[in-house]
Amino acid sequence: MTFKEQLFSRYPALASRDFFIFWAGQFISLIGTWMQSTAQPYLAYRLSGRPFDLGLIGFAASLPTLLLALPAGVLVERLDKRKTVIVMQVVMMLQALVLSLLALSGVIQIWHIFVLALVLGTANAIEITARQAMLIELVGKDALPNAIALQSTIFNLARVLGPSLVAPFLIILQDEGEGWAFLANGISYLFVIIGLLFVRTPFHEEKTTTGKRNVIEEFKEGQRYIRQTQMVLLIILMASISGFIGFPFTLQIPAIARDVLIQIGDTSASIAARNSGLYTAQGIGAFVAAVSLASFNPPKKGWMLLAGQAAFILGLFSIGLTRSVPVALVLLVIIGWGTVTQLATMNTLIQLQVPNDLRGRVFATYLWGLQGVAPFGNILVGWMAQTWGVPNAALICGAISLLAIGGIQLSNPSLRNLKV
Repeated sequence: MTFKEQLFSRYPALASRDFFIFWAGQFISLIGTWMQSTAQPYLAYRLSGRPFDLGLIGFAASLPTLLLALPAGVLVERLDKRKTVIVMQVVMMLQALVLSLLALSGVIQIWHIFVLALVLGTANAIEITARQAMLIELVGKDALPNAIALQSTIFNLARVLGPSLVAPFLIILQDEGEGWAFLANGISYLFVIIGLLFVRTPFHEEKTTTGKRNVIEEFKEGQRYIRQTQMVLLIILMASISGFIGFPFTLQIPAIARDVLIQIGDTSASIAARNSGLYTAQGIGAFVAAVSLASFNPPKKGWMLLAGQAAFILGLFSIGLTRSVPVALVLLVIIGWGTVTQLATMNTLIQLQVPNDLRGRVFATYLWGLQGVAPFGNILVGWMAQTWGVPNAALICGAISLLAIGGIQLSNPSLRNLKV
């Protein structure tokens, strides 16, 4: 067997020329995305010094998902998914360039970051659903689990590279570093946009209907399917719990770097390096999880989901108890691994379970559960961190996550037997 045959045997999605073009372009774009995702909260915390403002910006970024994710699921199924992704990528590119202009000109304020986070969140609410629904049109159903895992791999490799690459910007360029990072992100979108212009969707299936149907009827059909399919319903419920009280805590990383892990003789450069290091550690854990899932595709998805949830909750609870930089780095590796393991597993289970003509609507509901509740979670976690301190907020979030998700797992043992 040749190397190429071995590669395609282990990674069947890469045999699709169209998926590979999109995948490669998106990888470059994602590096820029993570540069901005690291620099933006750092800039916000440098401007105000308030953990609550980090939650407020997270609120702005996730609020559009609450309002738009469900109708976007119906809308995406009526549109050309590839063209929809292109348009939304252009919007995100313009958002990054405007953010860069404001930062480099020195006029940027917290409210600018808030408004532009709202714009980015609006584009993401539509683009994520369209992109996930597009994957099966690029690779077909058989290679879909591998395509999802490979998408997760580049997302999380970028999660390592982006914070690492942004560190020199923040350390050397200091007050202008964030602006140049935003500019790099804006330019990086060109790679995925140009790639999508050359991509075809060979596995696209025309939706069959029995007459005209309105948006409300199609939405109700998707919700009916979810209510009648216990596995999908439970996954969405667990995603909602994590999206509300678990994942929002990671927005407090700049506060952890500056205040919780404070060191004698700290300078702005050392704080910036520590901040990037924490993001990079989280990315390393996420990348390890993504590569493992892409390379081995373990069939016992239920146990993988449980392992990911347990690792995330353990890391979240433990980070509230440490003031050591090395220990915090290890815990963020665990949090990153747990985050990606559970998210990629839930994504795969839903996409393979759901019929083609319902995929957009069901995935949009999953996305709504995961990110639509996040605006309120971001505000709540930001308020807890501001009022009771970041460590106490971590302990509370970890304890609630353990009780809620642990209760669902204990009362539904069939979840652990899920296989693909």
